[in-house]
Amino acid sequence: MQVYKAFFKIILKNLNQIMIYIVVFISLAIALANTNSKPVNTNFTDAKVNVAFINNDTDSVFVKGFKSYLGNNVNFVDIPDETQKLQDALFFRQAEYIVRVPKGFTEGILKGETVQLEKTIVPGSTSSIYIDSIINKYLNTAKLYTESMENLSQEQLVSYINKDLALKTDVNLKTSAYESSNNEKRAYYFNYMAYALFSVLILGVSSVMIVFNNTDLKKRNLCSPIKLRSMNFQMILGNLSFAVITWVIMILASFIMYRGYMFSAKGLLFLLNSLIFTFAALSISYLIGNVIKSKTAMSAAANVVSLGSCFISGVFVPQALLGKNVLRIASFTPNYWYVKSNNSIVNMTNFDMQNLEPIFLNMLIIIGFAVAVLAVTLVVIKQRRVSN
Repeated sequence: MQVYKAFFKIILKNLNQIMIYIVVFISLAIALANTNSKPVNTNFTDAKVNVAFINNDTDSVFVKGFKSYLGNNVNFVDIPDETQKLQDALFFRQAEYIVRVPKGFTEGILKGETVQLEKTIVPGSTSSIYIDSIINKYLNTAKLYTESMENLSQEQLVSYINKDLALKTDVNLKTSAYESSNNEKRAYYFNYMAYALFSVLILGVSSVMIVFNNTDLKKRNLCSPIKLRSMNFQMILGNLSFAVITWVIMILASFIMYRGYMFSAKGLLFLLNSLIFTFAALSISYLIGNVIKSKTAMSAAANVVSLGSCFISGVFVPQALLGKNVLRIASFTPNYWYVKSNNSIVNMTNFDMQNLEPIFLNMLIIIGFAVAVLAVTLVVIKQRRVSN
C-alpha cells in the first residue's frame, strides 16, 4: 500500500493549510450554537375587540343571551345611536365593529328563518372576521335547534346554545418557537459545512494529484513493480478515505452540540445528505486536481469554486432571498440541491413518503452530479495518457 501511504504523507505536509478551513468552520458553528436569540412567540392569544352593540329589537331573553355570549369575547363600548358619533368612533378606533340587531330579530330566529344582523366595520380590519365567526357560530347553532326541535322557549334555546358553545378543545403545538430556532441553527450548521468541506477536499485532493501527475514522478511510477491497476485502486481508496475522514471531523461538532438530536430522524437525514454531498464534492475535487498544475492554481480553485458555488446556491444567503436567474444557474451545482434538501429536512413535521420523496430525489440528483463529473474526469485522464 505504498501509494496509499504516500497519499496521506502528502496530505500531512499540507495539513496546516487544510486545518485553517476546519478550525474556522468549527469555530463559527460553535459561535452560532451559543447565540442566545430570543425566539418569537407564535402562540395564539385571544384579543378582545371593542364592539358597539345596538338593539332595535325587543329586550328579549334570546337577545340578552346573544349579547352575553358575545361579551365573553369582546369589549362592549357605549356609543349613542347617532350616525356621526358612530362614524367618529370607527375613525378613532373607539370601536372596530358595530353590530345592530334589527326589529323582529328574535321572532325570526324562533321561527327558524334566516335573519341578518346589520354590521359596520373598519375597512380592511382583520378583527371583523374574528367577530363574524363568533356571531355566525351562535346564530347557526340557534338555527339548528329551532329547525330540529319544536315549541322551544327562549330560555331553553339560550341554555342549549350556551351548553354547546361552552365545549372547548385544547390545542398543543408539536414544535415550539424555541425548537424552531434550534432547527434553524442546525440547518445553518450543515449548510455552512458545504463551504468548508468543499474547500478542504479541493485542497487535499489537488495537493496529492499535483504531485502524482508530475511528469518525472509518473514515469518513475510506471517503471515500478507496482501494477497500474493497483496504483489506481490505492489512489481511489486514498481519496475515499480522506473524504470520509474529513466528513467525520466536520460532523463531530454537531454530535457535541446537538447530542441526541443527531440520532433522530431529522439528524440522520442531515447526516445522509451531507455524506452524499461529500462524494459529489470529492468527484469535483478529483477533476480539479487532474486539471490544475500548480499550488497557486490549487488555492485559487479552492476559493473560486467553493466560495462561488456556495454564494449562489444558498449556503451563505438563504435561497428564498436569491433571484430566479441566480437559482437557475445554481441548480447546475450540487450545492444547490444539498441546501435545498437541508431546508426541506428542517421544515419537516411528518416523515411520510410524500415529504421524504423530494429529499431523496435531491439526493439522487447530487449522486448524478458525482457520477457525471467522475466520468468527465476519467475521460480527461485517458486523453492525457493517450497524448503523452
